[in-house]
Amino acid sequence: MKFMKLGSRPDTFYTSEDLRCVSSEVSSDYTIEISGSRYHLHKFPLLSKCLRLQRMCSESPESNQLPDFPGGVEAFELCAKYCYGMTITISAYNIVAARCAAEYLQMSEEVEKGNLVYKLEVFLNTCILNGWRDSIVTLHTTKAFPLWSEDLAITSRCIEAIASKVLSHPSKVSLSHSHSRRVRDDDTSSNRAAAASRGWWAEDIAELGIDLYWRTMIAIKSGGKVPSSLIGDALRVYASKWLPSLQRNRKQVGKKEDSDSDSESDVSSKHRLLLESIISLLPAEKAAVSCSFLLKLLKAANILNASSSSKMELARRVALQLEEATVSDLLIPPTSYKSEMLYDVDVVATILEQFMILGQTSPPTSPLRGKKGMMDRRQRSRSAENIDLEFQESRRSSSASHSSKLKVAKLVDGYLQQIARDAHKNLNKSERKRICRVLDCKKLSMEACMHAAQNEMLPLRVVVQVLFYEQARAAAATNNGEVKMTELPSNIKALLAAHNIDPSNPSAAAFSTTTSMAGPEDQWSVSGLKSPKSKLSGTLRSKLAEDEEIDERFMNQGGGRTPSRFKAFCAIPGRPKKMFSKFLSINRNSNDKN
Repeated sequence: MKFMKLGSRPDTFYTSEDLRCVSSEVSSDYTIEISGSRYHLHKFPLLSKCLRLQRMCSESPESNQLPDFPGGVEAFELCAKYCYGMTITISAYNIVAARCAAEYLQMSEEVEKGNLVYKLEVFLNTCILNGWRDSIVTLHTTKAFPLWSEDLAITSRCIEAIASKVLSHPSKVSLSHSHSRRVRDDDTSSNRAAAASRGWWAEDIAELGIDLYWRTMIAIKSGGKVPSSLIGDALRVYASKWLPSLQRNRKQVGKKEDSDSDSESDVSSKHRLLLESIISLLPAEKAAVSCSFLLKLLKAANILNASSSSKMELARRVALQLEEATVSDLLIPPTSYKSEMLYDVDVVATILEQFMILGQTSPPTSPLRGKKGMMDRRQRSRSAENIDLEFQESRRSSSASHSSKLKVAKLVDGYLQQIARDAHKNLNKSERKRICRVLDCKKLSMEACMHAAQNEMLPLRVVVQVLFYEQARAAAATNNGEVKMTELPSNIKALLAAHNIDPSNPSAAAFSTTTSMAGPEDQWSVSGLKSPKSKLSGTLRSKLAEDEEIDERFMNQGGGRTPSRFKAFCAIPGRPKKMFSKFLSINRNSNDKN
């Protein structure tokens, strides 16, 4: 890093009891107090370079205090030593404090030509701001003097210098020694150019506080030369450095929420501001950041109780690329750790709703018409090849949209399996039966049916319904009058055989008749399954009847009160259930076509 030395005399400042003095043959004649520290100095060297001290001695000789001195005693001593001609060293770490102190003391050209203010300005403009690392360090130190730095335009000059270096070719940037430790001295110009494409600047500016970082990123984005993907990478680096762990468990969050400490509240507010600032910096382009990163920000937004507008913006951006997400990405903790739900289902439903809204907007098959005249004539004179090309583009866009819906439908299948396994694993038989009433076995995908047939926690009646519907679909798949059966796994065949159900000769008609004539609630009755045409054995019919009797006894106990765990499930609003059913329908239809 660059530095500047001023003066040639040795440092003769010393401390005597509670005073700071200068070793000299001449006795001190001027006492001054800075931030509670007293100095016994000499008028001549100080007043000859400090206009403020001259005016203070002439206007109020008894006054010897300098209130609100920027930089405190360290900055004052630096200026005082300069007045005495002692050697001082200026670098990126102390130039802001020295510049603010010199401005406070009015060490300008009005008092002496080539005074301290002039020398500091020359060093700042010609050396500090030309270096990459020096500019970042200087900008970082301005946070201790925000008002002074803004008035003296130090902050804005540092931001402009950093942004110009990011926008320029790396070969034109003067990198400091600290950065060259990452970019070795033997690197060629081609290697440095490759470093620019990787966003070599992201880690360095991540050291800035959120206010200065936000302003710097705005300046970089306004240049229009940095790709949005590099902007997204820089935001990811900054978020991973400053945001709290996004995988904290509910107990840790609970301790934070229960705490009445003002310091922890301040930390939470700081993180919330940081998160919302990062969200405001996200590029508008779809592929600028990954869907996984967006969902991590959404998890942090829930943990930190971010504003609803920030959450909605993240949900909208996630919906644009939801097909890239995984089930673990969607497992978002609730806003409050006291919630009976382990995961926030509402926010996932909001994401799915936004995804469906985007999917309903079909791509145009032709360009939009403009004003009448030449545009209309050009529309009419388009060749058949151009029309065919636009039609093909439309079909490709529609196919891509359908493919995304299929991926999201499978994602929702996995998500529902995960949240059901973690939220309802301790329910009793009657509670499980009531929860399963929301299932529509006709719309389950093949994977869901396979899972249901092997899930020991599902009520037996659900398993039987699933198997019957799969048999009916298999029997309906005919080719030239021959039955085209779907091969079932051996364990499912064994389960069917155990209940006297022949997989190769299903009784689909009898089953479809009993279910189609009954409402959703009546489909749970065993009366339809007790028909002589049914392939169920007497043991299975008695088992189902016994389950129903237990169910009725359970409802009669306690005045029909509902268990708390079931209440937790029912607390899921109707809108998420409808949204999930839409995706299950999409997945089911795709399997039928296949």
